[in-house]
Amino acid sequence: MRKAGLIFLSFICIFLSYLTFITAQKAFHSNWKLPAASSEKEDRIRIVLITQELETPFWDKVGKGAALQAKKDGASLEVWGSYGKNQDDFLKKLEIAIQSKVDGIIVQGLDTDKFKELTKIKAAFYGIPIITVGNDVPKAESLRKTYVGSDQHLAGRMIAKLMLSDMGQEGNVILLSDSQQEYYQQQRLTGIKEVLQSFPNVKTIYAETPEAREQVIAKTRDLLNQYPDADGFIAVNANIAGAMIQEIGRRGQVEPYYIYSFDDGSESNTLLNQKKLDGVIEQSPEMMGKKSVDVLMRWLENETVPLDADGYLSEIRMIKAMDKR
Repeated sequence: MRKAGLIFLSFICIFLSYLTFITAQKAFHSNWKLPAASSEKEDRIRIVLITQELETPFWDKVGKGAALQAKKDGASLEVWGSYGKNQDDFLKKLEIAIQSKVDGIIVQGLDTDKFKELTKIKAAFYGIPIITVGNDVPKAESLRKTYVGSDQHLAGRMIAKLMLSDMGQEGNVILLSDSQQEYYQQQRLTGIKEVLQSFPNVKTIYAETPEAREQVIAKTRDLLNQYPDADGFIAVNANIAGAMIQEIGRRGQVEPYYIYSFDDGSESNTLLNQKKLDGVIEQSPEMMGKKSVDVLMRWLENETVPLDADGYLSEIRMIKAMDKR
C-alpha cells in the first residue's frame, strides 16, 4: 500500500514538472510582446496654441507660423480654440490644457479675471509657462512669461497719423471700441488719443458697443444721428469694422468718410480690397506664431532664462486702400 502511494506521488511530481516545462516553453517562444517604449511623439515637447478666433485669416496665419516653427524644432503643436469669440469655451480649453500638464501654452491674451486666475494660479501651480500672442494682458496680473506680437500702443499712434495724413488736421473723428475694453484695445486707444489731442481742430468722440453685429449697427446709427458732421471713424476693435461700415453705407455713401482699422478682424482684408476701409495697420501674424514657439522652446530647453517680460515685438506697417490693386 505504501509502495503504491509512493508511485502515485511520483507520477504527480512528473506530471507537474511536465506542465511547468510546457508553460515555460510557451513563455519563451510566445509571440506576445512587452509594452512598447514611449513613442517618439510622446517624448516630444508638447505645446498648445489656444485662440478665441479659429478659422479667421489673422489667427490662421498665427497657427501656420507656429506649426512651421514647431516642426523645425521637433515639438508637438496642437491648435485649440473657439469660434466667434466664445469666451466660456475658450477659457475651458485653457483650463483643460493646464490640467493636461502640457509643456507650454501659447494663448491669445484675454483681459478678464478668470483668464488671469488660470494663468497666475493654476498654470503656475503646475509649472506650465504661458506666453501670450497677438493680444497681451498686464504682465503683473497674469504672470505670463512673455508676450509676442505687435506694439499696440505704437499701432494706435500709427493709425491716427494715417488718418491725419488723409483727412488733414481738422475734423470730427469717432473712435468706436467694444465694451469689453480689452487690454490691447486700451493700448491702441491711448496711442490714437496721444496723437489726435495734439491737433486742437480735431474733435474726437469716443463710444463703445457690444461686439454683436446688430448692436454695432445700432450704435453706429445712433452716432450718425448724434454727429451728422462726422468726418472719420476708427474701429479700435477690427471685428466691429464690418458692421460699422454696413450701417454707414446704408445711410449714404461710404466714400466721403475716412475709415480705418486693424488687420486682425475677420473682414479687414475684404473691406480694404473693396476700398471701404481707407487704411489698416497690418501686423505680422505668421511671424508671431513662429516667434512664440521659438521663444517658448528656448525657455523650455533652458537656452533663454529668463525671457524678456516686456515682450518680443513684431513688425507693423500702414497699408492704404490705394496701395491695393
